[in-house]
Amino acid sequence: MGTAKIFFRLISGALLGVLIFSASVVAVAEELAFQSYKEVETLFQQQGYTVDAWQKGIRKVPRIYLSNIPSRWKNKYSKEISTANKKRLFFRLLGPAVLRSNELILADRSRLEAMVAKDSRNSADTAWLLGLAKQYKIVNGASVDNLGIEQLAELRTRVDIIPPSLVLAQAANESGWGTSRFADLGNALFGQWTYGGDGIPPREKRTGKGDYGIASFESPIDSVRAYMLNLNTHPTYAELRERRAVLRNQGNEPTGLALVDTLVDYSERGQAYVDEIREMIHYNHLEATDQAFLADEAPIILVPAGAGAN
Repeated sequence: MGTAKIFFRLISGALLGVLIFSASVVAVAEELAFQSYKEVETLFQQQGYTVDAWQKGIRKVPRIYLSNIPSRWKNKYSKEISTANKKRLFFRLLGPAVLRSNELILADRSRLEAMVAKDSRNSADTAWLLGLAKQYKIVNGASVDNLGIEQLAELRTRVDIIPPSLVLAQAANESGWGTSRFADLGNALFGQWTYGGDGIPPREKRTGKGDYGIASFESPIDSVRAYMLNLNTHPTYAELRERRAVLRNQGNEPTGLALVDTLVDYSERGQAYVDEIREMIHYNHLEATDQAFLADEAPIILVPAGAGAN
């Protein structure tokens, strides 16, 4: 896919809307083509998005988003640079997408709480609530025309953030720092399964699991948002949602370390997987990312160009 086609998809689809609207700013996104990771590092330096700033306690993150993972990351640059630099690039490139995904969830959560607090709701309010309930799999039938108290309570439990430290550690683990075949072919950072023949076929399929593939995505942020929706809806992760709700009720922000123990069933490796994710959070000092926030400024969309851009 050429860069012109990538940009056309970016500006003509829902992705641009996902990226450019902040809580207080409606901004025009700036698109920047790049051919080397060094250009990205220069941009980070210009934006003050540096290791030095982070170590000084600055948690403001620029709205810099990657349109797609270029194949040259897997095939060339990840092999040439140091492990430390590879990790820094991965976390700093994915971090804004994680924060933006949570920002969108919190916007829905805030609106949901305002709706629940109302004495009465108009038809537009009810329609929005039903749409959110369907998205979060509280209801699935078109015949439902209102939500009960228990359904609204469960919806509030589901519409909430996934701590950035947990997202970043899992993405790094699942995708091999963005170098996996699935990340390369489909911006897939979490190995989510899909059925029906439209996914990326694994080289070795597990017997008895049906006609599954790995879901592909238009962009890394789409992969992040799908992963978050999975944790927020699938029955397997009910414990995560319940623990997060308890933390909220206690007046505490959910953190990756507080929730990681609930992911025993995320992987067939069970507790060993949980221990590994916890260690990745500790070793890479990701705890501080749970206090990060996006700058209130126009976004920059990085579009790979040149050889290996696809």
